[in-house]
Amino acid sequence: MGQEKILVVDDDQNVIEILELYLSKEDFVVFSAQDGQEAIKEAKQKNPDLIILDIMMPKLDGLEVCKELRKDNEVPIILLSAKSEEFDRVLGLELGADDYVTKPFSPREVVARVKAILKRVNKSNQPEKNSELIKHPNLTINPKERRVVVDGEVIELSPKEYELLVLLAEHPSQVFKREQLCEKVWGLDYYGDLRTVDVHIKWLRDKLKQDYIKTVWGVGYKFEVE
Repeated sequence: MGQEKILVVDDDQNVIEILELYLSKEDFVVFSAQDGQEAIKEAKQKNPDLIILDIMMPKLDGLEVCKELRKDNEVPIILLSAKSEEFDRVLGLELGADDYVTKPFSPREVVARVKAILKRVNKSNQPEKNSELIKHPNLTINPKERRVVVDGEVIELSPKEYELLVLLAEHPSQVFKREQLCEKVWGLDYYGDLRTVDVHIKWLRDKLKQDYIKTVWGVGYKFEVE
């Protein structure tokens, strides 16, 4: 496997230069863009392994870029923004971002998040160790095909939604803390907000249309079939 490629998108040249410096020291190949349209073009031409994407940019903002890329691309995306409100954080996640960093940020922390996400992605791309079907009432998961069927209907899940569901469904009635789910699905070194787990659980519930995933108040979640 060659060097992993990182696309840094920001209209502030200083931000680009500092991230290029720190990422290059970790042996990543770094290239950049300074507006949303250029970001989409670079992403499609150079096929990066991860994108660090500022929200506030000219021509197209980062949220629009994220939405456009998610139409046909699962490349991991870390959003950068001076805004720290929960609305912006959750909106970015809903559009398919993998993580969210507020400015001003520590370049070392950004590098750590990049490594954690790529570690998780590389792990999820490995063949499933267990190819046996996971079956529950009205639910079948085929690990070999990464396919989920509910009431005879194939359900489209994002990679992290799928990993969350498999983890919970393989351990029915076991209670998982949010921290445990972050560690197992997003990687041992995950630095993100635990709110990420809540958002993905909500999406899973909406897509499955079944009350499989129970909230254990003050603790976390469990998979339960009545």
